[in-house]
Amino acid sequence: MELGRLEYLQALVTEFQVTDSPEAKEQVLANLANFAYDPKNYEYLRQLQVLDLFLDALTEDNETLVEFAMGGLCNLCLDKTNKDYILEANGVEPIINCLSSSNEETVMSAVTTLMYLTTPQSCQQTTALPVVECMLRFSLSASRRLSNLATVFLEDYCTPLQVEEARNLSKHTAVGIPLPKD
Repeated sequence: MELGRLEYLQALVTEFQVTDSPEAKEQVLANLANFAYDPKNYEYLRQLQVLDLFLDALTEDNETLVEFAMGGLCNLCLDKTNKDYILEANGVEPIINCLSSSNEETVMSAVTTLMYLTTPQSCQQTTALPVVECMLRFSLSASRRLSNLATVFLEDYCTPLQVEEARNLSKHTAVGIPLPKD
């Protein structure tokens, strides 16, 4: 069965690369993200460069592709080898960019992924001031899931000083102030 698993995953990757159909790409990426949930597949997914495929998809214009790619990375980064790969491939920046997505699932996966990627070496990046500011805004969200997750991020991954600094900065910016009507 193991050989069959690798061949099946290879077929999915090939289909993603050759198809022109946005719906087919979405379906394949959803399948790959689901396979990324099982640690038995980590080695195969690394071998097939699926981490790069997910990272590349984060910059797509298609929100559904971004959602599935972000979900796949979220599933994969629990593994230390995958986490190190994402960090070394400069994956934090495109993940942070997903925090501004209008898709709540994408944002939830991005926040969770940043939590998983936070190490003593990466925390300067994963808890940078703009990220902490963003988490402060999310902690006030009407969405319980998002506000709870952002609160955990602020409490468990940020120092009180970082949170205070972000709060002070937020007081002096126009974030959340509606633009005047014409």
